Amino acid sequence: MNVVISQHSSDQPRKADVRLPPLAGQAGAPCPGECSMSDWAAAVKLKSRTPQARPNGPSGRRDGPTGLDPATPTDNTTSAKPMKILSRYILIELTKWFLISLTALTLIMVIFGVMREALDRGLPPAQVVMLIPYVLPEALRFSIPGTLLLAATSVFGRMSSSNEIVAIKSMGISPISILWPMWALAFVLSLVTVYLNDAAVSWGRNGVQRVVVNAAEDIAYGMLRTQKRYKSPDFFISVKRVEGKKLIRPHVWIQGHGNSPTVTITAEEGELRTDLENNILVISMRNGSFETTDGKKKFSMDFPNTMDREIPLDAVSRAGAISNNPSQMRVGEITKEVAQQKAKIERMENKMAARAANQMLGGDFDGLANKEWKTREQWLDEANSRLCRLQTVPWRRWADGFCCLCFAWVGAPMAIRRRNQDFLTSFFLCFLPILVVYYPLMAWGVNGAKHGELPVYSVWAGNILLLIWGAYLLRKVVRY
Repeated sequence: MNVVISQHSSDQPRKADVRLPPLAGQAGAPCPGECSMSDWAAAVKLKSRTPQARPNGPSGRRDGPTGLDPATPTDNTTSAKPMKILSRYILIELTKWFLISLTALTLIMVIFGVMREALDRGLPPAQVVMLIPYVLPEALRFSIPGTLLLAATSVFGRMSSSNEIVAIKSMGISPISILWPMWALAFVLSLVTVYLNDAAVSWGRNGVQRVVVNAAEDIAYGMLRTQKRYKSPDFFISVKRVEGKKLIRPHVWIQGHGNSPTVTITAEEGELRTDLENNILVISMRNGSFETTDGKKKFSMDFPNTMDREIPLDAVSRAGAISNNPSQMRVGEITKEVAQQKAKIERMENKMAARAANQMLGGDFDGLANKEWKTREQWLDEANSRLCRLQTVPWRRWADGFCCLCFAWVGAPMAIRRRNQDFLTSFFLCFLPILVVYYPLMAWGVNGAKHGELPVYSVWAGNILLLIWGAYLLRKVVRY
């Protein structure tokens, strides 16, 4: 470096005129001759950014494949630890939001569910507490998808509004790398929801019915004390008043079925007791009258002593009998039931074919158009309808469960795109299209599959639409 210092008068400060030579070894330097300090600094900065290879080793080759020291860490090793921290941070935030909202929403749904059952069936407090375990799966299967969507939109909406997503993308990190913890959590919760769907409609609903049936005596006494009457589809009783366990002036009506006539009993006093071993309710009445009605025939008699009348608890309780409806069966039971139903349909078709062949060979063509054939065709249609419902149930429960993954798949990229810090706004902007499009589309697929008008996999139509919508949003997030 050549430095020339010029002397000035005593009343002026000294000033050094600096003349810098061109940088050695810098091809195409910006200043071929003498240059200023700012130009030289810019050239040094440009040179420092140019990759420099290490000298060749003793063997005449470079130390590494790029001429760099092999001990120099690469980008993968330097970014692995920050990525783990970032993934753990997102997973913790998602779990925190999910658990808080799930607890609040499930508690509200359990309270309303138990209160509804208690009011509809007139349950005493002890039976109300017994209902909670059976109502819980029903509440969870509805609350998990919504709370997961709320957690996804809240976490990623806040990150996007704070420009954290922009900062992550500026570091060369794909947004997909911060979304996979949410997808993993949503996949696990989808499997849990599938199990809850199976447990809620089989174990949960049947458990509620068992609690109500076993509490038929307490329910009846409670209603008789407060309203002086108790009614179920096949049973009715009214009283003047109740003294302890004693019914004063009871009037009982029992609906007849099949060969059993309708019975009406009036007495001075009576009592109810439950026989849980035989699953019956015993009505003991004293000094009254007894009347039966079978069509136009009536029979009546008086009894001065005690008369006991046994009634099935299923007929007395408002829960009714435990249903054999496919929607209240476990998925494991449905597989066996489908095989039995197919065998039943095949037997019915074979019998109808054999009967039709005999009538045609015998020349009984009028018999082919009588009411008996219409009845048999109706039975066959009912059997095929039940088969369609049985085949639809497993597909529907898996589709219901995996709506968790579909909701999260759509919610996170939409929240990133919206960049709204208000979590309720992000949630409702995402949930409103789901409410308007997803649920009607799913109901359309379920209804068509139950009636045999659509294939059973059409129940996944709503989930597939959400996956397509989420893929479009995700593409926008990754590219822009």
